[in-house]
Amino acid sequence: MPKLVISGSAYELVGDLITIGRASDNMIVIHDPSVSSHHAQLQVVGETYRLKDLDSTNGMRVNGIPTTETMLRFGDRIRFGAVEALYEPDASGSRPLPQLGEIEANPAELSAAPADFANASPFPRQKDHKDPSRTAIFVGSAIVLLVFLGSMIAVLMMHAPTP
Repeated sequence: MPKLVISGSAYELVGDLITIGRASDNMIVIHDPSVSSHHAQLQVVGETYRLKDLDSTNGMRVNGIPTTETMLRFGDRIRFGAVEALYEPDASGSRPLPQLGEIEANPAELSAAPADFANASPFPRQKDHKDPSRTAIFVGSAIVLLVFLGSMIAVLMMHAPTP
């Protein structure tokens, strides 16, 4: 939907007939003394708007040319009295939302991984089987540690002061 940008404020043009002026009963109110109470109107004609001056005191210009009535094109610069405006298309390309429909969800028949599924992890998977050499090294290390601790306790007991 097209819009009219006036002093940094964007007004979406949604009606078939839009009035512009200083009075509060206008659809677009411009608070500037150079703008008449009922300065101009925009009327839909086909795909665009026709801009018409409503016998304003300070008149209006489109792209620097004084005019009383003209068909607007996107990018036109409009001057209402001393106030500059720009006629722009809707940059966001808004369209009406599509109609809601029923979404059908079908549960999976089987929740197992497909046959061609590969592990995406960068880490190799640990094996679940027992390694006898690893177990033997672990048990041997535990025995050596216990012997070392026992010998340390024996040495400390020999040098302990007697009462």
